[in-house]
Amino acid sequence: MTLAPRAGFAEQRRDELLRELRAHGAIQVTEMSKRLGVSEVTLRRDVNALVDLGIADRVHGGAILRDVPGRAASPRANAPRFTIGMVVPSTNYYWPTVFADARTMAEEMGVRLVVRASTYDIADHQKQIALLMAQGVQALIVAPATDAPEADRLLHWLDRLEIPVVLAERVPVDPREFGTLEWAASDHAAGARLAVSHLVELGHERIGLFDLGASNPTVPQLRRGWSDELARHGINPRVQLQGDSRAFATEARDAAIDEALDRCAETQTTALVILPDPYAVFFAQRAVERGVRIPEDLAIVAYDDEVAHTADPPLTAIRPPKRHVGRLVVELAVAQLAEGARRPPHRVHVGAQLVVRASTLT
Repeated sequence: MTLAPRAGFAEQRRDELLRELRAHGAIQVTEMSKRLGVSEVTLRRDVNALVDLGIADRVHGGAILRDVPGRAASPRANAPRFTIGMVVPSTNYYWPTVFADARTMAEEMGVRLVVRASTYDIADHQKQIALLMAQGVQALIVAPATDAPEADRLLHWLDRLEIPVVLAERVPVDPREFGTLEWAASDHAAGARLAVSHLVELGHERIGLFDLGASNPTVPQLRRGWSDELARHGINPRVQLQGDSRAFATEARDAAIDEALDRCAETQTTALVILPDPYAVFFAQRAVERGVRIPEDLAIVAYDDEVAHTADPPLTAIRPPKRHVGRLVVELAVAQLAEGARRPPHRVHVGAQLVVRASTLT
């Protein structure tokens, strides 16, 4: 039913929004703007007014009802609305940022977030999930590996659970196989395309890639974006230098980097994309020791942008939106709990940023 005659009056619109919130616990901006015959911009202003009054909390795409309607108190003062379990595969590098912003969003939304640390091992990840479920969490945020046979079995099990499950920084190999799983993930393929496009614009035609090997969840996307963008510019990706960056962080790293630098010279490679950026820092440091000028002889784009700025020279880097992903996974889980089975699955890819520094610009 369209309620356009009421739509010109802000108070009447907000009354209608409040009725919908109390009836269903949540509203979606797109749906309500159509019902009320106003723009989504106008509807968002109305939602913001309800948020300011302490009646609702914003979530991705709409709002949910606070525990005590009409009371302008912070949700932190109330008992947690929901308890959500989160399993992170690492407690150092990259994931602390994701977790920190997930925790902040949970606090803002009046949600309790219970976190367990795991590894990239599927069995360990499943063990931590089981422990959280035994504690009675109402939704899960998880980040298992997605490209192994046992991972496929785990993802299908998660898809069948009766509680909402959101994947953080993970996308199934074939998303079409899953019905209820939601996810929020950095678009690493787009990040790699940004890196290659930047280097091509600077005149590079031999652009190599050193990464962590195909077992790393980020690498398949990174390779796809790197290859696709090279091809888009008429550059054959099959003749470009590729290698494993893991040796750049071992005790024998100087020898490994020396070998990679020799291969750059042999193949006339003038630019590299290196994942992750601590390894790129080691690489750049050794290159300078060898007399390689950066960026005059070799341009470098690091991936992740955790420590790239500390290098000498500072490294241009691709910065995945990990903070945004941390906030989004909590929003998605809360929205599923609030809206229930009528909510369609949300699968969100968030674009990366190119941060230009001295390692690519003369």
